[in-house]
Amino acid sequence: MNEAILNKLKTLAESAKYDVSCASSGTVRRNQSGGIGNAVGGMGICHSFADDGRCVSLLKIMLTNHCIYDCAYCINRRSNDIRRTTFSVSELVELTVEFYRRNYIEGLFLSSGIVRNPDYTMERMVCVVKDLRRQHRFNGYIHLKSIPGCSRELVAEGGLYADRMSVNIEIPSESNLKLLAPEKNYQAIFNPMQHIQQGMLQSLEDRRRFRHAPRFVPAGQSTQMIVGATPETDRDILRVSSALYRRPGMKRVYYSGYIPVNADARLPAIKQAPLVRENRLYQADWLMRFYGFDANELADDRYPDLETDIDPKLAWALRHPEFFPVDVNTGDYAILLRVPGIGVKSAGLIVASRRYGQLSSEQLKKIGIVMKKARYFITCRELPVCTIQETSPEYVRKALTEPKKCKMVHDAQQLSILFSD
Repeated sequence: MNEAILNKLKTLAESAKYDVSCASSGTVRRNQSGGIGNAVGGMGICHSFADDGRCVSLLKIMLTNHCIYDCAYCINRRSNDIRRTTFSVSELVELTVEFYRRNYIEGLFLSSGIVRNPDYTMERMVCVVKDLRRQHRFNGYIHLKSIPGCSRELVAEGGLYADRMSVNIEIPSESNLKLLAPEKNYQAIFNPMQHIQQGMLQSLEDRRRFRHAPRFVPAGQSTQMIVGATPETDRDILRVSSALYRRPGMKRVYYSGYIPVNADARLPAIKQAPLVRENRLYQADWLMRFYGFDANELADDRYPDLETDIDPKLAWALRHPEFFPVDVNTGDYAILLRVPGIGVKSAGLIVASRRYGQLSSEQLKKIGIVMKKARYFITCRELPVCTIQETSPEYVRKALTEPKKCKMVHDAQQLSILFSD
């Protein structure tokens, strides 16, 4: 590997770091005789860590950081004076194979700036993954970004070689997308999404009829939205995510806190990314995907933004005290999932365990319930009467956000009752 390739690698890996939608999971691609590598199913590929703590084992790289677009939020925008470079198809293929053989990586995440036009760029990216699969028989994980505005034929060809494909929405509303990225529009973004979805559905139908029919994007597709670059509320963002999850094959929506990398009057003047807000959106996203919550339950017209000091599930519970307390010995699985401190695994264990008898507080702790939270929202035969109904939502909030102060108040109240008696 010569110095020129290393310099390209440094530049293009740096340019790719702002795209967070590169987690890998949900596919199995086993090694075959004469091939190299494999993709591990179910567990994802997470073995090494970047300087910022992110777990990455994919070679996360751009084909080029040249771009014909001038998006206000992007470090690779046309008007930025940065070092530009481009990998040839053969250079990137060789780099990926050599890194795998040295055990540096277990897969590839490939994106690109747009040069000439979307089809030209997408064609070169497809050539990279096609050469890896066919010429080098590479069986590792491949995540391929689909270029907005590219043709259906290129999406169809790329999907035969990639495990996952993604098209980034970037901005939650089209009006603000047009403001920050005048050359882009939602139609150019959603068309490739639709092509990926149709290819996946057709592949499933073909594999029902023919056992050895080729797989098309077996790990599904994902997308990304930037949080904080535009004035959309969390309600707006979650509604977009909810609509995307109703599409077949959409596995993940990623949220990227806006990082001020460019000086532009159209962008907010902030010093650092809104990481707490980003975290709350991921928690709300998890609730929609696995806990049965609707986007309108987590953020509505009255509460358009998620609270930053408490998680979305607790915030919902405090706004709906009438739903509680839940009897853990009688409440069904869907109701248990609404209780703060009870997760998917512990709710399943509760339902399975109570077939053999009434559950006590000690048994709930062993199951893994976070009793510090849950005790205000559940009842069982041994729990003291101190639920949200006997106290108040305000008291519970203080007890969970200011535990020491609340404990002192509680102790003082107990002493006053003791001496008054």
